[in-house]
Amino acid sequence: MKVLVTGSKGMLGADLTTQLQNEGHNVIGTDIDSLNICNLDAVRRTMDECKPDIVINCAGYTDVDRCETDIENANKVNSIGPENLAIASNQLNIPLVYIGSDYIFDGETNKPYVEGDIVNPLNVYGKSKLFGEENVKKHTNKYFILRTQWLYGKHGKNFVKTMLLQAEQGSVLTVVNDQFGSPTYTKDLANTICEIIKTSSYGTYHVTNSGICSWYEFAKCIMKLAKIDIDVKPCTSEEFPRPAKRPKYSPLENLNLRLCNFKTLRHYEDALKEYLDEIQYIKKL
Repeated sequence: MKVLVTGSKGMLGADLTTQLQNEGHNVIGTDIDSLNICNLDAVRRTMDECKPDIVINCAGYTDVDRCETDIENANKVNSIGPENLAIASNQLNIPLVYIGSDYIFDGETNKPYVEGDIVNPLNVYGKSKLFGEENVKKHTNKYFILRTQWLYGKHGKNFVKTMLLQAEQGSVLTVVNDQFGSPTYTKDLANTICEIIKTSSYGTYHVTNSGICSWYEFAKCIMKLAKIDIDVKPCTSEEFPRPAKRPKYSPLENLNLRLCNFKTLRHYEDALKEYLDEIQYIKKL
């Protein structure tokens, strides 16, 4: 297929582009320097020129805390941009993939969220991502909405890289222990995207690596697998205040993946082992 990937230089976009090319697809990658998805005319012009078979939107305003004060741009990128892509995709009668977020939920539960659960975002980022979903659904029926969370990968900033860097600079790590989710490797998410787009099983999916942990437990796992001997201490969200409120418990149950006979993702610890090996960050004892 000819695949248009927006945000192709980002953490997920870069891994997805590689995976699509490895599978023989013709990838047209765009980023903010070549396509502003907030401009409908630019979106239409680009899609008319390249005539893709499918569009995968990996572009996004992902700085959750900054979204609290940059509301206009957060909504432009996360809500209006996907709307423009949906309008143009519908006019060309091609599918659109939209990457969603667990932050559309409030985390006030004690079990993983399934695709049909009630949404109630707590922050500007979550609201903008929810509006993005709604705009996609409003303008096209050929959509794949893939909600994911806690992404890390080879390209760009992420929690794993931050913990490794802090471990190099200090003797103690302090990490929140009251926010729970499922760390997800971008390469695994990219593989699932490549499988889903081969089908016409349109709809909303939760796509994360399996297993649930707190940020503290994930940090402990990172240090263990990287063979770094450092003290990791837990703290509460109140002891580590951030501008944007986070959901306390937002793991995503990958129900629709199973119902539609797609392969579920491996455990986050197995994925993390491969990631650390890929970035060559395992201390040699």
